[in-house]
Amino acid sequence: MRGAESVEALEAALRVIAPYRRPDLEARLRASANRLRTDRIRVLVVGEFKQGKSLLVNGLVRAPVCPVFDDIATSVPTVVRYAPAPTAALVRVIEQAGRGTEAGDPAAAKLERVELPIEELGGHIAETGNVENRERWRYADIGIPRALLARGLEIVDTPGVGGLNSVHGAATMAELPSADAVLFVSDASQEYTAPELEFLKQATALCPNVLCVLSKTDLYPEWPRIADLDRAHLERAGLDTELLTVSSALRVHAIRNNDDEADRESGFAELTDYLLDQVAGQADVLARRSTAHDIAAVTEQVATALLAEQAGYTDPDHAAEVIRGLTEAKRQAVALKERSARWQHTLSDGIADLNADIDYDLRDRMRDIVREAEEEVMKGGDPKKTWDQLAAWVEQEVSAAVAANFLWAAQRARWLAGQVSEHFSGDQELLPRIRTAAEDPLARVHGMELRLGEPFGVGQKALSGLRGGYVGVLMFGMLGTIVGMPLINPFSVGAGLLLGGKGLTDDRRRVYAKRQNDAKAALRRYADDVIFQAGKESRELLRRVQRDLRDYYTDRAEETNRSLKDSLASAERSVRASKEEQERRLAEIGSELKRLGELRDRALALAPGAGHRQLEAAS
Repeated sequence: MRGAESVEALEAALRVIAPYRRPDLEARLRASANRLRTDRIRVLVVGEFKQGKSLLVNGLVRAPVCPVFDDIATSVPTVVRYAPAPTAALVRVIEQAGRGTEAGDPAAAKLERVELPIEELGGHIAETGNVENRERWRYADIGIPRALLARGLEIVDTPGVGGLNSVHGAATMAELPSADAVLFVSDASQEYTAPELEFLKQATALCPNVLCVLSKTDLYPEWPRIADLDRAHLERAGLDTELLTVSSALRVHAIRNNDDEADRESGFAELTDYLLDQVAGQADVLARRSTAHDIAAVTEQVATALLAEQAGYTDPDHAAEVIRGLTEAKRQAVALKERSARWQHTLSDGIADLNADIDYDLRDRMRDIVREAEEEVMKGGDPKKTWDQLAAWVEQEVSAAVAANFLWAAQRARWLAGQVSEHFSGDQELLPRIRTAAEDPLARVHGMELRLGEPFGVGQKALSGLRGGYVGVLMFGMLGTIVGMPLINPFSVGAGLLLGGKGLTDDRRRVYAKRQNDAKAALRRYADDVIFQAGKESRELLRRVQRDLRDYYTDRAEETNRSLKDSLASAERSVRASKEEQERRLAEIGSELKRLGELRDRALALAPGAGHRQLEAAS
């Protein structure tokens, strides 16, 4: 659980506002407390195939929780989290979100959890035992009692970004928006490649914490030079990202032999400090800010009614002006709930524009890939010989295109949230949480398959040559008989060989042309399938964003309207109150404002600077 102090402050706020009978404000505080109790700090461990990610996770948690294979890869992510006792399970979707749930929300899908011994995980998540994840596992879930995880850290060992199957790359990219931190792992055998740097650019655009980890320093004596080259690549790419060097093998040796010196040399102490200070520490700061913001907003709304009533008692002549101000503020609050409100237009127009832009961007990227692939098909002769290589390249390019499209959608969605917030309240307050995580659309896309309708083997080639040769021999032999030559003569034999070769060449061209057309058709079918699946997923993502923003700001407008309504009623009631009632209520109001001020001070202690104007006036 992150933010124990924040949860306690929220529970104290619930006790303070309970007498005011504001179920809307109580629901807001309870939702914040529940979110703090259940949310985990998600750390993605990403990288290319066979870079030592699983062994790195094992080193971090000081236990062999992630299966490690010498020559094969994992096909599903492995989530390692805190649990009082060791547990292991495989989780898969058995019912997609739909009827009875919020359509398209990955979190609304019905999941099946299969408990099993941790030593049996490897057979289910290894690529050899679960090719292309045919068992449809969403992730492996491992719980383990470790101090590093007790602060809410959840470490996710992902499949390789570019290894074995490009689907893994898209799946990893789809997880980026939900990550609190990313550990990008690359071994010391070589410097960063262009795809790795491109992935880092996309990761840093969406995730607040990205750390580069150079692994396997024990295997490569030249690792200091590789580390310097990698840092130079990061600097040239404009990536302000720290790079740490580690040896997982040395860490395992240190754990087994209780060797403190080897543990220090492994580099894991710096990595652990980063996770605790930069990741868990920053998440705690954000939790405190969010808590302080919610408590300050709630106590301000309660204080508004008390201050209005107090003004009516202390300055009756000024009460009419206070009532007029509250009436105008209430009218504006009611207007915020109407469909004609500016923030509503900004949200609806923004989502419509986003849908159009994201769809165009995806189609444009896919069109470029298909055009380039078709050019390769047309100049490559028989597509059968190069199809496997071409299909792998297309899948890799499509994976990168879909990932970039989804990342752009998430970035634009967050920008839109800021615009809506500004048009709602006049500034970009602490933005609400929006769900930009998405399912991997390529997991539902059928692979490219080249269907060879007409075979063209040795037998077909021989038959084609014989057919042309027979025609040549017969035609020129008959012409030779006119001048007294036999049917089989040097001229007819030569003509037969010539026409036989031409017939073979023509049939080869015809068969190759048909195969090229079939290959292009397969490419277009694959592209259409990708556009259909990825387009549906991006529309679902933006639909969730729209609902989240609409519901959040509608609730805030309703809270404000309710508070102003109560304030107006309190101000009007104060004008009609008797002398004795005025004195009694003034004493009560002072005491209540003091309690709210103390609650405000507690919120400020969590996150200084989060106080609101009304509470400052009440103190």
